Amino acid sequence: MNSDTAKTAGACLSLLIILTGCEGFFGKKTPTDFLDEPVYDSRTVAYVPIQPVWDNFTYPTDIIAGWDELLYVVDQGTEEIVALDQAGEELGRFRVQGLTAITQDRRLDILATGTIDTTISGTDFTLPAIYRINLNKTGEYGLKNAYISKKIIHPFYYRSGTPTISDEAVSFTGIAVQGNNKYYVARNGPSNAPSQFGGPDNTILVFDDTDKFQTPVFVTTNLGLIRDYFKSPQGLTTAAQPPQSPAVSSSPDFIFASIGTTNVLRVQYIAAIETPFGISYQVQNFPTGDTSRADHFLYEANRFESPSDVTLTGDGTNYLFVVDAAKDSVFQFNGLGYEGVNPPAGSNSRKVIQASFGGTGAGLTQFREPQGVAYINRILYVADAGNSRVLRFKLTTDFE
Repeated sequence: MNSDTAKTAGACLSLLIILTGCEGFFGKKTPTDFLDEPVYDSRTVAYVPIQPVWDNFTYPTDIIAGWDELLYVVDQGTEEIVALDQAGEELGRFRVQGLTAITQDRRLDILATGTIDTTISGTDFTLPAIYRINLNKTGEYGLKNAYISKKIIHPFYYRSGTPTISDEAVSFTGIAVQGNNKYYVARNGPSNAPSQFGGPDNTILVFDDTDKFQTPVFVTTNLGLIRDYFKSPQGLTTAAQPPQSPAVSSSPDFIFASIGTTNVLRVQYIAAIETPFGISYQVQNFPTGDTSRADHFLYEANRFESPSDVTLTGDGTNYLFVVDAAKDSVFQFNGLGYEGVNPPAGSNSRKVIQASFGGTGAGLTQFREPQGVAYINRILYVADAGNSRVLRFKLTTDFE
């Protein structure tokens, strides 16, 4: 187990919770109102596991909390999207070839990244694609009634002509929606010349709410405009997160994670700033080094090894979660980039309490290659790919 992230895990194992559900509009929800509120100190502020484990998966690599407040899991082992309610009852499956990542827009369509087989000018290709999936084919809402309403095939959204072998080597590795239904897609590939048509393969792509490609993201730094800023982008998130609300953020800011890179900062916040000449994408700074406020920081050099996914909370807590597939850990940060949660009410301390956890194994607070993370209604969900399961956690201070 990683020493930095496992400090509180041992104290959590006795708090195993077996849950049953109550009916909700979209399915059953997870009640957690049966635990008496404890007296807190820094040793008992931790994420504790919720049982039962969800294990009806082969290799789950992504998980999202939808605007419909259902959970959607990418099972890469079966190339299926799996819909569940918050009590874990399976509501349907939908196959997408080469499935890698998903998001849901505020129209309740699923956007999935995968691949598609096609023949062009007599040559067969397997190309990256974005699938728009409508969940209301028959008038009865749900993934079991879904159909593909649109396919956006790479590279034809920005150029015409016959694809090449290098186009087949490109993959979409992440997707995240804004509150206005525009969205970002993370792209990886072997060709990264800054001046190449359509931008380098390793980049973040911008799409409007009609699935029309807009631009690759170029980042402005103190060195000027960097066209090849992104290195193997993987996880991707925005501030637009459920629960559904008229006040949900439509900010074009996003956070991304990079794998397979030597960059010392492998998770970064990109601020999209309106200028007279359009949007300027710039790295948002976060404080580091003040150990009177936190022991670790989001922008601490080499804090992550292989961060595979990121998500923000949509309930006003402004927490950021990062899963690291190499460290087999979940990291939690507050809105200032301090690693930890705020001290309980009445505490005299200004220092956040570290709640990150993990370690290699199959225990209830351990992981093997965690690949996805989601959060809704104060419950944290982790797609534990190497153990073929989804785990759920709740912060001890969130029990009422």
